[in-house]
Amino acid sequence: MQALTNRVKVLEQKPMTLLERMYLPNIAKGMAITFGHMFKKRPTINYPEQKRPFSPVFRGLHILNRDEEGKERCTACGLCAVACPAEAITMEAAERKTDEEHLYREEKYAARYEINMLRCIFCGLCEEACPKDAIYLTETFAPANYTRQSFIYGKPDLLIPDPKTQPDAFAQAQGKLEAHKANMKAKNEQ
Repeated sequence: MQALTNRVKVLEQKPMTLLERMYLPNIAKGMAITFGHMFKKRPTINYPEQKRPFSPVFRGLHILNRDEEGKERCTACGLCAVACPAEAITMEAAERKTDEEHLYREEKYAARYEINMLRCIFCGLCEEACPKDAIYLTETFAPANYTRQSFIYGKPDLLIPDPKTQPDAFAQAQGKLEAHKANMKAKNEQ
């Protein structure tokens, strides 16, 4: 058969030398690479005992925030549900009653707020769309569950604790437990 171009290069296979036939140099190179890796720092971590530091832009589980008085920030505007590309957020709005002024900041609140974690892609668009800073993504992994229903988080699962009734749990949810205890200790000493 005739070549299609003039750039054909004919390769000739030379016979192997004695060293190449014994494969000793190649075995020595492989063992050197293996021993070199044995003395390097291991890239794995022992997970339950050691925790890997998170990236500053890590997005984990969602949290519904409260203000300093313990009132819910969410006004059920629906911007987070509209911004969600996976359509994982559903909510129903309700009007605040006169005896519920201590629970909600605005006249309108989210009576039902659910996030389907099987659909969520942890993009953070719901956090960016919220005008009241009511929802944000924490540095907590989504836990494993056995049923599909347990991946749908409702409002009680998402709300952080009340700062008036549970100040330690509220501070821990915001990552400020140690600072809160130090402030309380300083106030007690005065």
